[in-house]
Amino acid sequence: MRKLKELMSASKNPSPTVVAEPVELTDQSFDEFVGSHDFVVVDFWAEWCAPCRAIAPVVKELAKQYAGRVYFGKLNVDENPRTASAFGIMGIPTLLFFKNGRVVDMVVGAVPKRVLEARINQYL
Repeated sequence: MRKLKELMSASKNPSPTVVAEPVELTDQSFDEFVGSHDFVVVDFWAEWCAPCRAIAPVVKELAKQYAGRVYFGKLNVDENPRTASAFGIMGIPTLLFFKNGRVVDMVVGAVPKRVLEARINQYL
């Protein structure tokens, strides 16, 4: 009975949502998403980009692996040119790393998972 009361109490005061999937971002949602989290990695990509499609499963794995510590977003540069232009995105995929709303690192191209893990761990 005590366990049931604890569970019911916990449901009234839910813990912060842990996002274990990359969030689809737009020009309109980008600033709020990046500004709402301490550490964010954003994948700038496009549908037609083969290297973008190759790195997408890696980004998805990393979102699960670092859930609760790092938030991942994806921004389609064709559909959201304003944000891509504001950050000077010239080649894709490009991953930008944000700490407290500021860009702290960038990776251009489809790199191995271990490279991205090393970059992420550098800022944790």
